Amino acid sequence: MRKNFGAKALLFPMPVLIIGTYDKDGNPDAMNAAWGGIADDTQINICLSPSHKTVANLKERGAFTVSVADAKHVTECDYVGIESANKVADKFTKAGFHATKSEFVDAPLIDELPFALECKVISYDEKTCRLLGEIVNVTCDESVLSNDKIDITKLAPITYNPAAHTYHVIGEKVGNAFSDGKKLMK
Repeated sequence: MRKNFGAKALLFPMPVLIIGTYDKDGNPDAMNAAWGGIADDTQINICLSPSHKTVANLKERGAFTVSVADAKHVTECDYVGIESANKVADKFTKAGFHATKSEFVDAPLIDELPFALECKVISYDEKTCRLLGEIVNVTCDESVLSNDKIDITKLAPITYNPAAHTYHVIGEKVGNAFSDGKKLMK
């Protein structure tokens, strides 16, 4: 038997995205955003309400980074989601994050988070809260690579469970994409 929940923002897995921007004075900022994903080969779509300082920053600078939250930094990544940079000016530093300026866009990379997309703003719609970004580079620390490929078990990305308000780590391999289904092709 199934249980109906009605129209809700429930989808699994839901990535935990940490958006990095610089403010007008060049100070780094980070926020936690759960509603986002790849929109095209080189585009990302994220839902951000216009009240966030991050939105003002990316509109000012035209750029942002998207780091993937990991199991090692759950506390820090959660903090930048529950604290507002509109109220706490040094939120980035208070989280224990350190910034390195991206070589590709006017936005900070978060040193502690090993995987990031470097993006230019394509558009932002205040009515729908939708940010569309062009991915101009993907960067990854060598510590999470195996054979020059991103090793998800080393990266240990987390996912958000919106039904229970919990975080879970992703990593166990259960199959091979574009291969296992061939067993049924006859």
